[in-house]
Amino acid sequence: MKKKVLALCVGLIAFTAKSQNHQLEKLWVANEKLAVPESVLYDGVKEVLYVSLIDGGGAEKDGKGGIALLNTDGSIRNATWISGLNAPKGLALHKGLLYIADIDVVIVVDVVSGNVIDEIGIKEAVFLNDVTVDNEGVVYVSDTRENKIYKIDEGNYSLYMDNVNNANGLKWLNGSLYALAGKELWRIDSQKKVTIVAQGFEQAGDGIEPIGNGDFLVTCWPGLIYYVKADGIIEKLQDVQGEMNTADLGFNARERILYIPTFNGNSVIAYKLK
Repeated sequence: MKKKVLALCVGLIAFTAKSQNHQLEKLWVANEKLAVPESVLYDGVKEVLYVSLIDGGGAEKDGKGGIALLNTDGSIRNATWISGLNAPKGLALHKGLLYIADIDVVIVVDVVSGNVIDEIGIKEAVFLNDVTVDNEGVVYVSDTRENKIYKIDEGNYSLYMDNVNNANGLKWLNGSLYALAGKELWRIDSQKKVTIVAQGFEQAGDGIEPIGNGDFLVTCWPGLIYYVKADGIIEKLQDVQGEMNTADLGFNARERILYIPTFNGNSVIAYKLK
């Protein structure tokens, strides 16, 4: 699939802030061990955190994975809310439905009943990673190992875009699909034209969350958290490489609180963005 790629700023330069304008203040660490948490999603209506738990290998169909519910103070609401999954990763919420990327299947859960209501298999998929939903209920899911993004519309899937290097974090926002492609943040418009919003992350991007003012938060799994300004400037908020992982974050934009799943650290940590 051919794509036209444009740079948001002239010269495709990696723009990096010279000074740190934002800081993270640790608020809490989840008070119970979590089995390889990969993604956190904040639900502002129910005031709950959905946490995907791999509890095994990231590509193993072992039935050990699940979704836990955490209260927003880090205490456990339900450690086994959804069980019997394989290696669940990215999460998205739309009109009372939770979408879960799980290796080669997108699982749909009714958040009121907690019941799995659909499982959409993607037979070509190898490592589905993150998921997002647009305003019309169309689902987009990344396959990191195949460098692809799939689209699911009314239960039917199709290849949306290929050659997306190390495709991972996705977020639908204001009519565009934002995607982490390796060490770059892309904006993909309705015509599939790609604009490079920012580049220069030290590691491949994992999670992405909008702050609400055109800026973004980006995590890189090896232990990096970035603040990305709308003009492409990137600011490193945290570097804990070698100490813990920083996987697919959740974000409470109203209170400016980040929720970081630590993967091999078996916990979730909350930070206040200042």
